[in-house]
Amino acid sequence: MGGLPPDVLSIIKVFAPLFSKRVWQRAQVLLIGAILTPGRRTVAAVLRVMGLGEAPHFKNYHRVLSRARWSGPAGSRLLLGLLIQAFAWQGPLVMGLDDTIERRWGRQIGARGIYRDPVRSSRGHFVKASGLRWLSLMLLVPIPWAHRVWALPFLTSLCPSERYYRRYRRAHRSLTERARQLLRMVRRWLPTRSIVVVADQSFAALDLLAAVTGDRFSVVTRLRLDAALYEPAPPPRPGRSGRPRKKGKRLPTLAQVAADPATRWQRLTVARWYGESDRPVEIASGTAVWYHAGKPPVPLRWVLIRDPLQRFQAQALLCTDPKAAPTEIVQWFIRRWQVEVTFEETRAHLGLETQRQRSRRAIARTTPILLGLFSLVTLMADRLVANQAMPVRTAAWYRKTHPTFIDALALVRRHLWSAHLFSRSPPATDVEKNPNPLLTRCIEIMCYAA
Repeated sequence: MGGLPPDVLSIIKVFAPLFSKRVWQRAQVLLIGAILTPGRRTVAAVLRVMGLGEAPHFKNYHRVLSRARWSGPAGSRLLLGLLIQAFAWQGPLVMGLDDTIERRWGRQIGARGIYRDPVRSSRGHFVKASGLRWLSLMLLVPIPWAHRVWALPFLTSLCPSERYYRRYRRAHRSLTERARQLLRMVRRWLPTRSIVVVADQSFAALDLLAAVTGDRFSVVTRLRLDAALYEPAPPPRPGRSGRPRKKGKRLPTLAQVAADPATRWQRLTVARWYGESDRPVEIASGTAVWYHAGKPPVPLRWVLIRDPLQRFQAQALLCTDPKAAPTEIVQWFIRRWQVEVTFEETRAHLGLETQRQRSRRAIARTTPILLGLFSLVTLMADRLVANQAMPVRTAAWYRKTHPTFIDALALVRRHLWSAHLFSRSPPATDVEKNPNPLLTRCIEIMCYAA
């Protein structure tokens, strides 16, 4: 596909070895069209935006997702390499792990299930949602021109329902088992980098923590206040036979530690507490072994957090690296909120939940591509701001000081439109130096269209 700007071409050409020559040409059309298309991200909408609404062989573009042979995990590994090179070339890699529900209906969608809707449900109100469950791994890195941390997806896996596994007579794989598979895959990709994975309480499972914890790899998640914590197992006595002990003396629960007046608290100011302004909190920390009968023991460092203003109840975090500093654990966990922001941005601006694929392979590929598109757009915008300022859309009633994802998407769209992507006509000699205000507004509407 000719006519792409060098800034964009230098990023997407990294994925060319995954495809054959013919499929790669069509894959580029779908990729650029998904960036430029507003509304639904269907193949038909992409072809119309790219000027291929009358293409006689339109089925070949559908087959890129449903039949073509290319590896999604291999593309995730290439995308992760680009993200590390651009934003995290040194220091520990902080990654966010979370699942989301893509609301879909239809009898032909075999992997669909009925799940609890985390957005519409509350503690006293349970709402069910029909759709697909996805498990996504994102790189949590500060973006220099955005002046905050963004969650950049690079690896997403479908977690089918239990009914789907019964239909094909296969053993059901739980969410934590899928998470263990993804984390081990990333560990093989980056054997020399220190990795910190931040997740919510759904992944605070002893089997998962014991399976993925190792050298230069740790997990930070929430911990129940009534979890059974113990001292480390004492060394075996000389000459004594039998199975070695897994734990030592039982320690007080974290709920008892939080209520104990003798607990020593350290005051800490956390920057950007869940997307808000800086907030002072008090923390207490210690080391222990988390153990449950029939499960492997996990050494950890626990951190208790309480609000001196009493706006939220005391909560606990765990880190599978007992040597980690408590302040670092809190800062790492606060970054997890950006995962929810990325899910919302992809729904609002990249058409997540608007695709209409029905084949198993197309369903398993489309949503990971749309989530990965968030990271690709961020990479393209990062290349463009090196030569020009990032435009920030403001209004008289809304003053925004720092760019968000929609500003990055608009910058990339404007760059693609200005590159004469669809036209090869020679430039006119009497080009108007001052652009038409109406044309400028039309271009802005096109670039910011959701």
